[in-house]
Amino acid sequence: MSAAGHAFTRRLRRIGGSALGHLALIVCGIVFLVPFAWLVSTSLKADPQIFVFPPVWIPRPVLWRNYGEALRYIHFLTYLRNTTYICVLVVVGTALSSSLVAYSFSRLRWPGRDALFLVALATMMVPFQVTLIPLVILFERMGWIGSFRPLWVPAFLGSAFFIFLLRQFFMTIPQELSDAARIDGASEFDIYWRVILPLAKPALATVILFAFIGAWNDFLGPLIFLSDESSYTLALGLQQFQSQHESEWAYLMAVSTVISLPVILLFFFAQRTFIRGIALTGLKG
Repeated sequence: MSAAGHAFTRRLRRIGGSALGHLALIVCGIVFLVPFAWLVSTSLKADPQIFVFPPVWIPRPVLWRNYGEALRYIHFLTYLRNTTYICVLVVVGTALSSSLVAYSFSRLRWPGRDALFLVALATMMVPFQVTLIPLVILFERMGWIGSFRPLWVPAFLGSAFFIFLLRQFFMTIPQELSDAARIDGASEFDIYWRVILPLAKPALATVILFAFIGAWNDFLGPLIFLSDESSYTLALGLQQFQSQHESEWAYLMAVSTVISLPVILLFFFAQRTFIRGIALTGLKG
């Protein structure tokens, strides 16, 4: 076969491989989309259509009033305010504390740095259930049970996973940039704030997205530390709604859809930065 024939064959194989890859991604996307599509479909149905077989995907009629009626059953705005308050503090605390610690582990040299970094990583192997009782005792003695503080104050103390993620990204930034800033008289905090963080926006976006999703969906923490219904989060409100209206599936799915939308929209608008942060993290050990 001639060189042109070999080149054509290789090109054909590349096109075929790319087509198969895209087809596999489309199939996986559809598979992952089906549960959410069923959630939205069920939220717009009348009760007799929910359990029929074969299933009805397009409701007839479409009952948009299910959303209004479902949200009237719970103190949605109160729960939304509480959840947003906690999420904002968790995101700010996680981004600041984890990036500061990651900067120290990646850009500064001090005795015991690598050993302490391994200790920080080792804490990821300790399940939350192991530290739960000591945390409850600690927060109870501090008088924090029943308040939001147990849910957001720990975020200002750093997270081992996010410290690791940011450290790996910071290590890909050329050291010459920091050296040039020091020559110009910049302090370490100036280098961290004005040089490193602007270059680490993809990694920071990843941390912010993960922290927000974790705080938004957190159920165990609010269940343990919150006692007053007026301080409930959306996750607790959904559980309360389920316990009181477990037979009203359309309303339950409507509330679940509303609670899921912010996370989906956040990922949709930040997906490019998020994927870039994941792709670039860890290129240099």
